[in-house]
Amino acid sequence: MIQLISAATFAVRDMARSVEFYQKLGFELLYGGGSATFSSLKAGEAFVNLSANPGYQHRWWGQVVFRVVDVDGLHRAFTATGLKPESPRDAAWGERFFHIYDPDGHELSFAELLQARA
Repeated sequence: MIQLISAATFAVRDMARSVEFYQKLGFELLYGGGSATFSSLKAGEAFVNLSANPGYQHRWWGQVVFRVVDVDGLHRAFTATGLKPESPRDAAWGERFFHIYDPDGHELSFAELLQARA
């Protein structure tokens, strides 16, 4: 039985810019880097892989959701680094979440289960 998504891989136009962005989100660089054609980063048990494609054009919408413990605290931390995430909000399905877009337009969502707060 599948239990979780281990990694998401994104095409990026500028590896250095993308690596810097994901490091601001708290991801640790495990492999590659700004001048590499492939980089792998990790935060907790979540991996993000970046594949350099200078001609990449964002044409399709998709979203990766990362489960977190404190949405509001994470939002404040991202904002303090100069990032511009959307404002956190509560959803009818029982989560508090916010979105942020990476430099290539990939939507990242950070969500906390509301019943976890009780």
